Amino acid sequence: MKKYILNSFIAAAILFTAACKPEIETPAGTTAGQANFSKYIAVGNSLTSGYADGGLYLEGQKVAYPNLIAAKMSSVGGGAFNSPFFTEEHSNGSGYLSLSALVNGTPTLTQVIDKLAYRDPAKHLDKYSGEIQNLGIPGMRVDLSFDPTLTFSAANPFFERLLTDAQVGKTNYFQYIQGRNHTFFSIWLGNNDVLGYALNGAVTVAGDPTTVLTDKVTFSSLYANLLNALTAGGQKGIVATIPDVTAIPYFNTVKPSLLLAAAKASNPAAQAVFIQTGTGAVRVATDEDLIRLPFQSAGLFGQGTIPYGLHPLNPIASNWVLDKDEVIKVKDYVNSYNSSIKSIATSKGLAIADTYAYFNQVKAGVLVQGIGINAAFISGGAFSLDGIHLTPRGNAVIANVFIDAINAKYGSTIPTVDVTQYRGVKFPDTK
Repeated sequence: MKKYILNSFIAAAILFTAACKPEIETPAGTTAGQANFSKYIAVGNSLTSGYADGGLYLEGQKVAYPNLIAAKMSSVGGGAFNSPFFTEEHSNGSGYLSLSALVNGTPTLTQVIDKLAYRDPAKHLDKYSGEIQNLGIPGMRVDLSFDPTLTFSAANPFFERLLTDAQVGKTNYFQYIQGRNHTFFSIWLGNNDVLGYALNGAVTVAGDPTTVLTDKVTFSSLYANLLNALTAGGQKGIVATIPDVTAIPYFNTVKPSLLLAAAKASNPAAQAVFIQTGTGAVRVATDEDLIRLPFQSAGLFGQGTIPYGLHPLNPIASNWVLDKDEVIKVKDYVNSYNSSIKSIATSKGLAIADTYAYFNQVKAGVLVQGIGINAAFISGGAFSLDGIHLTPRGNAVIANVFIDAINAKYGSTIPTVDVTQYRGVKFPDTK
């Protein structure tokens, strides 16, 4: 089990083609506008797949934002939208975190380990065959979409389960998404090109491409290649910008000031929290330095003869912290990626869902259909228990960001999703 100390202040805070169009009747008063939604495909990563609470499982898959969008597209000529769902027998997929207790503001997170979908001890997930339109692959990056070594398709269990044995190690994601005969698409890729670097405290690991920032010029070039392929038959679609990854609960729950306050309760002599920065230097931490969410459950803080994190001779290691200079670098890359995404999409006349702007609003707090939502851990309603991915309610909110942008660009009238019908974090004993 994992325990996270949720400060009472945070807990109380106000809590984000070419194919011909089939003859599908469109209800009176609705229109597809200038778009053709008869075959919609969704390209993306974990957010697109429905990954949540640190895992991919059936409930999350069902409420993934593309599924919610596709259901609403049915009223304006949208066709079938198939997703690679896990079976009911193996509905817990890769496993995930659940909130098993919440006592006096202290949540206990427990790993769900029953009804998993692993087909062998090597952690290969159950294969899925058949046509799908939700092409989201957890862990996918823009650069890895073109993986020249073709190792990613074999190493990533979420991608491997969708490939035939003949395709594994021979097909990259760029090749995989082509030939779908789609008439409309969405693409939300690029988050992981910066997120993996941030999640490791800006510490890059030799041989692990997921911990490295994608070069800005390379990102722009490869993203253009993706859109060229998706629009090769004149298809319309929507792109999404990359959220500010430093604004998610994963980086904004365990604050140095809160750690120090907790330390002083048992050790009045504690004066400061010390961190090792990316330059190898040691200094006093401020709340501009972002400590990763799992640090609190690691049980390291204050331990040892020289208390860990409370003495300059035993600082919190750099991989646990995105220091303020690294935050600036991450933000710079996100802004550069988003500039490329918007520029390329605009040149092709595509709709743009500005999730970067919207998530910044969520961080401050928004009122959606009468429900308050923000980016606080657990109580905010938008983000799941991993502090990164979305709850069902968060998916519903983002589906509407996409729908609003599609309608505005193409003159369509896709109905929006009723956010009130979707939950935030599931609390203990909540069915």
